[in-house]
Amino acid sequence: MAVFAEGLGASYRILAPDLRGYGASRARRPFQLEDHLGDLLTLLDHQGIDRCRLLGWSLGGILALELALRYPERVQGLILIATAARPVSDHPPTPWWEMVNTGLASLLNLALPGNPWVIRTLGSRSLYRYLLHQHTPQAYRRLAQEGFWAYVNTSRYAHQALHQAIARGYNRLPDVGVIAVPCLVLCGARDRHITAQASLETAAHLPQVESHCYPDAAHLLPWEIPDKIASDISRWLARQTP
Repeated sequence: MAVFAEGLGASYRILAPDLRGYGASRARRPFQLEDHLGDLLTLLDHQGIDRCRLLGWSLGGILALELALRYPERVQGLILIATAARPVSDHPPTPWWEMVNTGLASLLNLALPGNPWVIRTLGSRSLYRYLLHQHTPQAYRRLAQEGFWAYVNTSRYAHQALHQAIARGYNRLPDVGVIAVPCLVLCGARDRHITAQASLETAAHLPQVESHCYPDAAHLLPWEIPDKIASDISRWLARQTP
């Protein structure tokens, strides 16, 4: 989430917590995805924050929607990035050679962040081709500095909770019409993990919404086009600030 703090930190107070089971927030026992909501409310209470704007990317966007639905008095606005109230994926099956290329690309990119040869030879032929549309050195540097370690530091309990939630199915599309705060929905047209169509479907059901679909970006769009994303978020926030 550093990409957002870098663009907005000078103007806004930002909290970017590691969710339970992710990063430095270690989990010692199984938990449910819904437990993240209680954790986030506890954090807001501890920080003395009655209401805030929530920015959620991918799973974070789903949690932001859930907080707005369950605790509307705590939410002042939503910024939803590469996410949906009814998430749909069109990610193709993964052959063995893509898994091998992904592992090799990750390790070599860790050693040589943003190296053009690594990007061209392995990165664009790995699972990164579904996460990124623009295989730029800056995006691969983010993968080396943040993405790799985020994946490594995701606990088995976090994976378990996410897989259980996916198996149950998730569809809050019929409910999001009651969200009465301003919302900004951003998505990449080339997203295979949560399709742009699913993100825009969510936008169509939100009463107060502005949406942008970027034609040459995928699921990691904040790392592909960081300046454009930061600019659009800043403009939207400026219009919301009293």
